[in-house]
Amino acid sequence: MSLLVVGLSHRSAPVSVLERAALAPQTRGKLLQDAVSAEPAAEAVVLSTCNRIELYADVDKFHAGVAELSTLLAQHSGVGLEELTPYLYVHYEDRAVHHLFSVACGLDSMVVGEGQILGQIKDALAVGQGRHTAGRLLNELFQQALRVGKRAHAETGIDKAGQSLVTFGLEQLAAGAPVEQWVRGKRALVIGAGSMSSLAATTLARAGVAELVIANRTLDRAQRLAASLGAGGTGALSESRALPIDGVLAELPRADIVVSCTGATGLVLTADDIGTALAQRQPDPAKASAGAGAGTERIALLDLAMPRDIDAATHRVEGARLVDIESLAEASADAPMAADVDAVRGIVSEEVAAFGAAQRAATITPTVVALRTMAADVVASEMARLEGRLHGLDDKQRAEITQTVRRVVDKLLHAPTVRVKQLAGEPGGAGYADALRELFDLDPQAVAAVSKPEQERQ
Repeated sequence: MSLLVVGLSHRSAPVSVLERAALAPQTRGKLLQDAVSAEPAAEAVVLSTCNRIELYADVDKFHAGVAELSTLLAQHSGVGLEELTPYLYVHYEDRAVHHLFSVACGLDSMVVGEGQILGQIKDALAVGQGRHTAGRLLNELFQQALRVGKRAHAETGIDKAGQSLVTFGLEQLAAGAPVEQWVRGKRALVIGAGSMSSLAATTLARAGVAELVIANRTLDRAQRLAASLGAGGTGALSESRALPIDGVLAELPRADIVVSCTGATGLVLTADDIGTALAQRQPDPAKASAGAGAGTERIALLDLAMPRDIDAATHRVEGARLVDIESLAEASADAPMAADVDAVRGIVSEEVAAFGAAQRAATITPTVVALRTMAADVVASEMARLEGRLHGLDDKQRAEITQTVRRVVDKLLHAPTVRVKQLAGEPGGAGYADALRELFDLDPQAVAAVSKPEQERQ
């Protein structure tokens, strides 16, 4: 079996395609089940974020695997295969490992070095485990990816190079002003209470907004988030409250900053909603005294959802400023700190080599176990034959002879089995398991039985 990843991201596809291909949570589960039901794939995990959709699988046939995974992505995303194919990328075996480790370190993110991706990788693995589609290979791969990502952040300055999409988006809205200065005294509305929305709410509270309102379809979740950021506990926050999602339009005229990231399949806010809210806004006395009229009142909107929550036509609404995933893609820089990025790339290359060696070495283990089992059976058989010929042996003598024969067999097998494990861990070492099976005429079914999970053997 071999690792294969088929996917698309902000680097391979325009935002309009990514938006249409976005997978709802319930769709991801169905995609996983269909993937492992398909003939080429034994296990699968889907990594779906605001700027990437990737399907990882352990397959036994490369071309059939690519065709099947591509077809499944098209079926479940709703984007036709013919339209989707030009934007898909394929990575196989070590290149697939390299890709995921790079993703985990933030090297492939829209904002290089951002740490949010680690939580998304962890969530993707949890879904695969919950659906029982993540087997030995993908469990080990994704867990190692999390360790590699943490190592990159601990050992390099990639954290300084990267930011979360929330911070980056707020910086774009602030248009060059320090975010803490720009948000001071403003009222913020966060729509959604998932991981990205929670990060947005926390970031805004720490940056110094005066009021924070969180709207969500599940009110108690919004209430818990609002309570955790409670007024007086973080920055200059004087009010933190929650409201149901159907209260957003009534709250909108009071908001200076809106951040939205929900799982909705349609628009949460239309351009007309924004225009109506601006028309209902009351003039700010401080701005009025400075000579600014009601017509200059502005609302800043950050849309981090995929598909989008806020109508793209909002760009044309006077008094509104919208930053969305497409805007962020255009504004992001690929290499903000070249030295740190190079250091992370070095870590990724090192970890890919180590993971590959460990996986190759693991392929020889069932063969070695089967060989030692066969040797133990031969010893037992020969001892039984010997006892039939040498009568009068007492228990001590019988045990001594048995132990001696076992030691001889163990010493004969020790050097070749240790060496074959070392050789199997090197590039091109996959053939050593086959050679061992041929040399000792091992039963393929005995080797396969060792390879099965313990519960299957039982």
